[in-house]
Amino acid sequence: MDDSTRNATRLWTSAQPMVAAFVASVVRDRRDREDVMQETALAVLNSFEAYDSSQPFQGWVIGVARNQIGLYLRRRRRDRLVFSEETVTNLQSAFEQTPAPDELDHLPGCLEQLQGRSKELCDLRYKHGLKPAAISDRVGMSANSVAKALQRVREQLRSCIEAKFASEGVTG
Repeated sequence: MDDSTRNATRLWTSAQPMVAAFVASVVRDRRDREDVMQETALAVLNSFEAYDSSQPFQGWVIGVARNQIGLYLRRRRRDRLVFSEETVTNLQSAFEQTPAPDELDHLPGCLEQLQGRSKELCDLRYKHGLKPAAISDRVGMSANSVAKALQRVREQLRSCIEAKFASEGVTG
């Protein structure tokens, strides 16, 4: 095995759980998910020379997976339960920005630190699954203000998680 293949395999192994979660968020059938994951792994190995190592591997590999999902969705276009291109793009963006699974270990503690309006908005959005427009009706804010406030809450949670890792001497 050459160094490039060894490096691609090592990086793929660390990113595979996140890629699998991304693929599972779009491809509902287990067998189809496995096929898309295999095609993604092959595409990663075949195009690894194109990967710019100065960029995060997770973002690149999620992009490769997105391309494989796109091929899968084009083959399945006649199905009524296929996501739109915009939905897949939004999922890709979310997964590229999602911390690795072990970073989520600190999320519950950071959520407990939320107070007041931040806690209320977070609960309405993520515990109750309400969209900003529905939340705005409940809390007397515009939907745009709710969306911006939720973005600030997510940034606050990200900072909290990063601070917890920094206090442990872990860099991410």
